Amino acid sequence: MTSVSTPSAALSGGFADAPVCAARAFRVLLGVMARPGTIDELSSARPPQGLSAAAGTALLTLADGTTPVALCGAADTADVRDWIAFHIGAPVVAPSQAAFVVGPFAAVMTHAGSLSVGDPAYPDRSATLILELDRLAADGARLSGPGIRDHVRLSLPKTGPFRQNAQLYPLGFDCFLTSGTAIAGLPRSTRVEDV
Repeated sequence: MTSVSTPSAALSGGFADAPVCAARAFRVLLGVMARPGTIDELSSARPPQGLSAAAGTALLTLADGTTPVALCGAADTADVRDWIAFHIGAPVVAPSQAAFVVGPFAAVMTHAGSLSVGDPAYPDRSATLILELDRLAADGARLSGPGIRDHVRLSLPKTGPFRQNAQLYPLGFDCFLTSGTAIAGLPRSTRVEDV
């Protein structure tokens, strides 16, 4: 998907105070990944339409000029590409080559078979997905595993892709789930069940 880029969209929406905003965002990102299913807030960035505040803040915090990013579905716009180029400098690549894959859940999952899941010697060389959802709430699928006492609930659109991903452990991709300013983490080690 392409659209006409708006120069002002690329120049605005970054961190107002980069060191402070990035440090705060990094703590949130570590926290939600360490406690899967926990929902927190990320809102330091104001990316162009196509990316939520949480997804944009996560990208500004985690990506840099050496981390290839793939944009899928509604996230793949000229404004978003220009915003990434200006604020991050990350190359935008195909999903199969990306360290970070960003976009709506359904659009990203169309590429699930080609995403990097690492290899036995280097399981950390897998893709990290930033999946945009319509809603993110503490209901729905049941999550259990490392970082979770007993179980938690999280509103996943489908459980199948996450169950299949967990079966690959220690390979597989890690996920951040975003909706507006809300964010949750879902590492590959988390067991996901329908309820």
